[in-house]
Amino acid sequence: METVRPPAVAGTFYPGDRDALATMIARLLSDARAELGPDDLGQVPKALISPHAGYVYSGPTAARGYVRLEPARDVVRRVVLLGPVHHVPIRGLALPGASTLRTPLGDVPVEVPEALGRFRQVGTDAEAHRWEHSLEVQLPFLQTVLEEFTVVPLVVGQVTPTAAGQVIEALWGGPETVVVVSSDLSHYLRYAAANGVDVATVERILALEGPLESRQACGASPANGLLEFARRRGMHPVLYDRRTSGDTAGDKDRVVGYAAIGFQEAQPGTEAA
Repeated sequence: METVRPPAVAGTFYPGDRDALATMIARLLSDARAELGPDDLGQVPKALISPHAGYVYSGPTAARGYVRLEPARDVVRRVVLLGPVHHVPIRGLALPGASTLRTPLGDVPVEVPEALGRFRQVGTDAEAHRWEHSLEVQLPFLQTVLEEFTVVPLVVGQVTPTAAGQVIEALWGGPETVVVVSSDLSHYLRYAAANGVDVATVERILALEGPLESRQACGASPANGLLEFARRRGMHPVLYDRRTSGDTAGDKDRVVGYAAIGFQEAQPGTEAA
């Protein structure tokens, strides 16, 4: 029996009309694409950290990450999507219990890999997914830059970096799989203070230094899992964009920070011990 998780924030975080949404994403990606140099075209990340605010605020930053997936649009067939919970506190990681995730651009099939069955920290919680925007706002970008794909959608609550990293490792796969961690940076600081905090946070991410705290990144729980695994794997993080809501559509008295960061596989023979 097919069960559908309908969109919860269409019409608020992003346009609810299919054509308006497609037009907005096309513009955001076009602006991001115009900034790419010749050396950027072949650098497809294996994992991304991407923001999850309303598109008028964080869309330009998200686009600068997602445009890097376009060269692999006919290669990537599975997206492992992890994001924090904002409404329902949970322990561990949770699937939605739905077979399909719906957006105005169409439906995305949910995949539940058998490998998840061996992890006690992974369960199912439809209520935690019901109103959660951190995963949903990533989907229209993915639907635009990729061909057909399945998604493994996991909201992440209270969990250790090691436990989250174990799940990411089990789902890592090859070129057919990309991992997306949904996270904003600092929240509701004044513009100058937010930039100071966010610069330091990004520096830690680029150095694969964790754990992050929730005041630095609201998606600290899934991000820490990615950092723990990426450090062991010897991955190379790359900053694609960093800005705040004060740079896009908000005032500068209370801003939220955003970054798009890619994680590229280490060259053979350079993995960390």
